[in-house]
Amino acid sequence: MNAPERFFLPDMQASPDHRQLAIQQVGVKGLRYPLALIDAAGETRPTVATLAMTVGLPPEVKGTHMSRFVELLERDRPALTLPDLRRMLAEMLLHLQANSGRIEMRFPYFIRKMAPVSGVASLLDIDAGIDVWAAPGGAVEMALTVTVPVTSLCPCSKEISAYGAHNQRSHLSLRVQLRDDMTLEELVRIAEEEASCEVFGLLKRPDEKWVTERAYDNPKFVEDLVRDIALRLQAEPRVGTWSVASENFESIHNHSAYALIEGRND
Repeated sequence: MNAPERFFLPDMQASPDHRQLAIQQVGVKGLRYPLALIDAAGETRPTVATLAMTVGLPPEVKGTHMSRFVELLERDRPALTLPDLRRMLAEMLLHLQANSGRIEMRFPYFIRKMAPVSGVASLLDIDAGIDVWAAPGGAVEMALTVTVPVTSLCPCSKEISAYGAHNQRSHLSLRVQLRDDMTLEELVRIAEEEASCEVFGLLKRPDEKWVTERAYDNPKFVEDLVRDIALRLQAEPRVGTWSVASENFESIHNHSAYALIEGRND
């Protein structure tokens, strides 16, 4: 018996479209796939990414070939670096016969940290993302995003209270469009260094004392957090367009405090 693939099957996606309307992005979204990245130390970090992969569709073409996006992911690959992701985009454009396209991936990224006093090691999970895209006739662009959990302590509470001060866990969300490569770890450290205190997956009692006193000695409003990080990003030559947001999950209110700054380096 002949296999089905031996018969001619019409390619409806490649047929002409009379409406003559270009589509800027068409493809797959919400695609979960295992992924391995090379971290700042050169080690492999496995994760699971949720991807959106799209291309631009010319006005005269009816549709894109959706299966080819998954075929691209199925190719044997080593753990990925940022240059590898740029090459993956180029492969996608070639495979889909497109002159513009975009790959967006979101994933948990685990960073091994050492407690400040005991030195005990643990993993901290960061929500991270990498976007790589190319416009028609344009250069390949790339952006990194991280959402970093930290501690913030209220300067007003410290100033007016006879003892203690209320603090909260905060999420610092940074997005940078790159002019030159930098690592996710570097972006995370910028956020952690400008917080009242960083957080850890595992702490012993001497570490708890250290982080509590560190936060108390370094109080910051939500406005302080985004302004201090913005200054760091403004001074970073590898960064073009950037944004930083902070959401402080208040411990004395049933709502969050929030601030956002966006900018572009000259």
